[in-house]
Amino acid sequence: MAPSTHTDVMIRTYGPGQVPPLVDVAADIWADAHPELVANPGAATAGLSVPALHRQITGHLKREGFALVMAYEGGSAVGFAYGFPCTADYWFGPDLVGQVPEGARTERLMGLCELAVRPPWQSRGIGTQMHAELLRVIAPQWSSLLALPSNRRGQDLYARLGYEYAGPYVNEPGGPEFDLLLLHVSNAS
Repeated sequence: MAPSTHTDVMIRTYGPGQVPPLVDVAADIWADAHPELVANPGAATAGLSVPALHRQITGHLKREGFALVMAYEGGSAVGFAYGFPCTADYWFGPDLVGQVPEGARTERLMGLCELAVRPPWQSRGIGTQMHAELLRVIAPQWSSLLALPSNRRGQDLYARLGYEYAGPYVNEPGGPEFDLLLLHVSNAS
């Protein structure tokens, strides 16, 4: 289904109990948005795969305040994003927590775990709308995410949203290095 030029995108918000039937849809959107990872066996080894996304979402469903937003156009899911409120110790880990601004350590923090839009719908403001809805629902003072340095489209979107580089981040020994990005929400408004 090709996107039309003048149609309304509907953003729906889901809580943890509503998400399990949507995990396959989210994984399909993620795979469409990241063909460079899906086709790379090394990415799967590094935990960047559809099965890893399934495990990630399922594990995060247990987090208090979890919210998933999905964008629909013409009844088809074209994008999703999810996050949850978390502590700085949980999100940044002991190696980075002391390096982030005090507010990110002490004020309400949202971990933005995924944001993906199918390629035909990218650059139409859908990612921005989903991000705004997560901020509305979770109401953080700070938001943080991890982005692969090679993900130029994502990096460009996050820069437009006001995220700033806070340092390198590795999830696990031998895993890929991500850019840790931070947004002071009240500064972005």
